[in-house]
Amino acid sequence: MGYVYNYEDALAYDQWLNRPANQMTLELESRLMLEMIQPLCGKRLLDIGCGNGGSLLPFMGKGAYLTGVDPSPYMLDIAHARVGRRADLHRAYAEDLPFADNFFHYACLCLTLEFVDDPRQALAEACRVAKDGVFVGVFNKFSLKVLERRIKGIFRPTIYNQARFFSIGDVKYLFKALIGDVPFFWRTACLFPGRTHQFIYRLETSNLVQKVPFGAFAGIMVLPVPRFRTTPLALKVNSSPAKASSQVVSCPGHSTGTNMMPHQMDRAEPAD
Repeated sequence: MGYVYNYEDALAYDQWLNRPANQMTLELESRLMLEMIQPLCGKRLLDIGCGNGGSLLPFMGKGAYLTGVDPSPYMLDIAHARVGRRADLHRAYAEDLPFADNFFHYACLCLTLEFVDDPRQALAEACRVAKDGVFVGVFNKFSLKVLERRIKGIFRPTIYNQARFFSIGDVKYLFKALIGDVPFFWRTACLFPGRTHQFIYRLETSNLVQKVPFGAFAGIMVLPVPRFRTTPLALKVNSSPAKASSQVVSCPGHSTGTNMMPHQMDRAEPAD
């Protein structure tokens, strides 16, 4: 089941997202996610662990059909107030999604893998329901920001004490064990402090900096091969033995026994 946000957690997280100082961080993460997924008009996208709906907002107005799931009823209440009817919201766990195989074009786990009970099963479910691509956004465990959060967690309780951090290599290993060598792409964001400065922002959005594997937010995109669940069907076979035919069948141009025609029998008699 993993860690499920309670009422206090949901309220604190929503307040953190609404702080002006964090808006640039959210913008960089959202921009990276949009650039890697590139949802097309009319496509279906599932946000696994949608939380308070913040990770759904970047996809609003793109023409995609949006669905979000989260195990926390408190998070879903905030998400309902934020996105309204622009997305279908359901209470569900990442390890057990209530959707058919390949029902969605894309699946997205944005800062969700850290809090699930079984990361491998969560990714397996994402690959099962999405046929065009799976995006995973994680707190990069090799970044300075994650190190800072771990140190803070030593001195005071924080939600990140419940988290399990991943690197790009960790996520790649999980996907490879599940679906083999499929196309795998990654970028990072939030590498530098002081991201409110325009120069730093331009650096953060450059392709060169996004290929540095130490940004606080790592975005990973895989293109899974569609898989279908099959049900074996019983094959009915007639077990009765076939009846042997008493009639002798000869090949054209060859005659045997009594199957010879009368005029053939006459020609077969020996001459006197």
